Amino acid sequence: MKTGEIQQFVMRYLETEQCQIIEKHPAYVTVKLSPSADRALTNRPYYWSFVERTGAAPETMTFTLVFDPDKAKDVLAAKYPQAGAASMPGAGAAGVYTANPSAAPGVPMPSGSQSQPGGGNGLPSVSASPAGSEPVPDGSAEQAQSSQPDSILGRYFGFVPTPVVSRMPRDDVTFGSRRLEQIFDAVKAKGKYVRLFEEPPQGHRSAPASLPYDSWLHANYLVEFACDMKRTELHSLAIRLSTGEIKEDFDELLDNVKLTPRLPANIHIIPDKMSLSHGSSVLERYLENRLKDYDHRWAEEAHDRLLEELERIRLYYESLIKAAEDDKKPDFEGQYRNRQAEIEWQYRPRVHISVINCGLFHFHTPQRP
Repeated sequence: MKTGEIQQFVMRYLETEQCQIIEKHPAYVTVKLSPSADRALTNRPYYWSFVERTGAAPETMTFTLVFDPDKAKDVLAAKYPQAGAASMPGAGAAGVYTANPSAAPGVPMPSGSQSQPGGGNGLPSVSASPAGSEPVPDGSAEQAQSSQPDSILGRYFGFVPTPVVSRMPRDDVTFGSRRLEQIFDAVKAKGKYVRLFEEPPQGHRSAPASLPYDSWLHANYLVEFACDMKRTELHSLAIRLSTGEIKEDFDELLDNVKLTPRLPANIHIIPDKMSLSHGSSVLERYLENRLKDYDHRWAEEAHDRLLEELERIRLYYESLIKAAEDDKKPDFEGQYRNRQAEIEWQYRPRVHISVINCGLFHFHTPQRP
């Protein structure tokens, strides 16, 4: 996938999950996750179990997702200079605290000073403020604290007298990156099966009769041709459950149709002549027959390489076992068997078919031949 395709996919995922886009740049995006996206991407099961038990409002995380690390590096470095934690993305005081030297163990008090209530050791009491602002004099700390947004820790565990610095993780979202794979897995988990209806034409509600809709069972198959090399193909197939008609490249058809998850008004579904299980079996047989017509010389060549590798290690280990001492022969024989299994797994030609996702689509019959 190219950088533009990755960015388009990730932005579509964020918009679908109703995340809040804070800043959008051609090289990166800063986003505050929605609760559903936070559950899928942040791996915080204990936090979410705490939210469920207490009924507290969730506080989701904010991420900076980088699509082009080279371009984003200069932009983010200029925007957030590395002058300290206070100037980094997401830095700032999330709470207000009182700087009292006597509260810190191991900090010596100035000579001749005495502890005073409120001031602490004769020194003026100050309150921490957000980065770039002046200290808050004593007496206004409580007022500043009340102006800060309430937090879960403050509501349920009392005030914590330490500055809380929020962090904004920054991840590269490039092909093969961990974060992009995590988004792929989240999309697969939520999009394994869908049921959608084609939006009817304008004015259909005033029609005297309801519109007939056909049902199509659609599946995206991932075909892997594997040996010591690997090639993959994506097959998008669909079958009309009322007639048994099979259509290839069904995903291209879906790009030109407006779909809705809700059942439109004034329509009726044509009864199916085959069940979903029978329809899926027909699609599998169709794909299998199509793959049989492929040129399988790659498998023959991979099998020849397999025999060559097996012969090579046979000559090596047979001479090694023959020359080894009796107490060493079992170890070498075990190594030989393990090496044979590895060669078989690496070079043995095979075709693996898996279903990425599937769906049941209902289309207006006159518009679909």
